[in-house]
Amino acid sequence: MASGGPGCQPEVYSWLRRYPRQRTNASREVEPVEPQNCHLVEGLGYGSEDIDVLPSGLAFISSGLKYPGMVNFGPDEPGQIFLMDLNEQNPRAQVLNISDSFDKASFNPHGISTFMDKDHTVYLYVVNHPNMKSTVEIFKFEERQRSLVHLKTIQHKLLISVNDIVVVGPEQFYATRDHYFTNFFLTLFEMAMELHWTYVLFYSPREVKVVAKGFSSANGITISLDKKYIYVADILDKNIHVLKKHDNWDLTPLKIMQLGTLVDNLTIDPDTGDILAGCHPNAMKLLNYNPEDPPGSEVLRIHNVLSEQPSISTEYANNGSVLQGSSVAVVYHGKLLIGTVFHKTLYCVL
Repeated sequence: MASGGPGCQPEVYSWLRRYPRQRTNASREVEPVEPQNCHLVEGLGYGSEDIDVLPSGLAFISSGLKYPGMVNFGPDEPGQIFLMDLNEQNPRAQVLNISDSFDKASFNPHGISTFMDKDHTVYLYVVNHPNMKSTVEIFKFEERQRSLVHLKTIQHKLLISVNDIVVVGPEQFYATRDHYFTNFFLTLFEMAMELHWTYVLFYSPREVKVVAKGFSSANGITISLDKKYIYVADILDKNIHVLKKHDNWDLTPLKIMQLGTLVDNLTIDPDTGDILAGCHPNAMKLLNYNPEDPPGSEVLRIHNVLSEQPSISTEYANNGSVLQGSSVAVVYHGKLLIGTVFHKTLYCVL
């Protein structure tokens, strides 16, 4: 199935009807949980798939993702990176200019992660899918100019079908592979057979290696506040994996938290260390888009992640009347920003 418009190709729709309804939560409807002080962000109407916030409150947003099998209502234009200052009373989304040294025409941004070095220079790492391949682009953020200077493109044979990334050092990051096959119809076979062939890899200029495997579809990834643990969402298995990080960058699995919803991107509350998970309550509606019955949105908060019994609460839930296909949520000092794969972006004051 190609992206670019609503609905599915006939053979894909036929396959979806046979796909296990329980696995896609095909019958699930969400009970609304909607903070009172919320509004849609002007200028962000064609997706905000991933968001990362600096300690200063500056939020980077990847927008315009074109992903096989997913609807896309945006114009036939390259993707963009937006910036919002969550310290402002009414923060606005601003497009960041990208240096001419970068091939902007094929920019298709997916997961993102920021890194700040010792002199407080900010770097933005972006998973990019030019011509449906996978690269990681490194940009330097010029705050005064509100622009991104492209520094480097990273490619590697293990960087295939990359979904998300978390930077842990200069040119050091963990990344998730969400599908084993790159052909879309083979990915349908992969899903139907419930293969667990995707993984998390570690990248550095000296070493690239698989550090965790056995995922159905490794998706969002983030790191704990103390930098000791890596959290990975497996979207098809509806869970979050907690892994311990070692000095050699290897990861040891500690536990799996089942959530009962399709978990996309993960972020950390900087004040509490809780995980915020952007989720898809009903994957059937997401994959087989119907404007009369659109996919809903759901944001979960996982408290006391490392305890024997973490508690889970719902920060936001909507049946699609306001927000469709939530993929990420970030919090910053009482502000909540929720992004979507292909739809709008919601800003709330909690």
